[in-house]
Amino acid sequence: MVGNFGLIRTPRILFGAGQVENLPKLLRLCGTQVLIITGCKSHQENKALDKLLSALSVENLTLHFDRIEKEPTPEDINRIVGRFRLLELNAVVAIGGGSVMDAGKAVSAMLPFETGVEDYLEGVGTKSHPGIKKYFVAIPTTSGTGSETTANAVISGKMNGKGFKRSLRHENIVPDIAIVDPELTLGCPPEITASSGMDAFTQLLESYLSVKSGRLTDALALEGIGQVHQCLRRAYSAGDDITARAGMAYAAMLSGITLANAGLGLIHGFASSVGGFTEIPHGIICGSLMGVVNRFMIEKLLQTKAIGVTADKYVRLGQLLSETQHKENHWYLRYVADYIDALTEDLHISRLQINTTDPSLLGEIAAETDHKNNPVKFEKDQLLEMLKERITD
Repeated sequence: MVGNFGLIRTPRILFGAGQVENLPKLLRLCGTQVLIITGCKSHQENKALDKLLSALSVENLTLHFDRIEKEPTPEDINRIVGRFRLLELNAVVAIGGGSVMDAGKAVSAMLPFETGVEDYLEGVGTKSHPGIKKYFVAIPTTSGTGSETTANAVISGKMNGKGFKRSLRHENIVPDIAIVDPELTLGCPPEITASSGMDAFTQLLESYLSVKSGRLTDALALEGIGQVHQCLRRAYSAGDDITARAGMAYAAMLSGITLANAGLGLIHGFASSVGGFTEIPHGIICGSLMGVVNRFMIEKLLQTKAIGVTADKYVRLGQLLSETQHKENHWYLRYVADYIDALTEDLHISRLQINTTDPSLLGEIAAETDHKNNPVKFEKDQLLEMLKERITD
């Protein structure tokens, strides 16, 4: 019997090579005043994106531009909103990586209001966002966060002397349209392809294993993981392979849908806490810790001889990734851990550069690490052990 489930709304999705060419006619339906937010290098050496911006410039549109150079802060969002609030914009378009998607989403959601975005951040502000926003189009140029299909915007900042990563969240702030065109990722450098790809892989795997997962999200997550298995190494080593780029763009898009509905686990708990205390990029944190966290989970399952949903899911993953069907269950579980370690090495994911001269820092990071949706629970000393395994010497 199919059990009960719910599904958060997704954007209208336009997927495929050349789909970004539909943007001008879509914007004409909204109005003439358009804000385009990009990254500092979003259209450098990207012929498809450069062609798009040229096409937009000859339309009957008034284009305004701003940029996000790193993970967005409340100051970044408030600056952009303050600059454009009085222009009565008709649409916001974000073209770039995950940070640009989050910034565009937050700007779209804050333009109707005069208060700062920090007032609406989970765990920071005291207000609930009502879900009113400007029309928003998300166009990713990397394949990682899946932010083009999620209903939250991750904002980084400081509060009481401590760093934080918190979400502005409401189901209505999901993009109105997500244009996922793999041609726009052809200019993505190998190191960004690797870290963003490992972020997508992490999101798919964590949402698949999550205690909040369900039949529908499991199916989407496994589909995405299959694409990662087939395409990530190829996209990394041959950046002009459009088939590999399309597979990773599809996987990242699916990861946004699955995480929005099933939640994430311990690796993203670390990404939030480590990212709050350091400036290590999100994808590097996820990629670096993915192997060790899953190995700890798998070894705990094997030690306790757990037979249940999580162990069964790891077996299914092992079968998918090994492309074999007739091994013992414990072999499949260990294969998953070995597979992730090998992928981490092949993609040259760096270790974490965390200053350990402050003896309290790692303890603070562990204390701030949430893993409520993780199917396997760990004590603080085990979290510290995981961190120490991936800290650079």
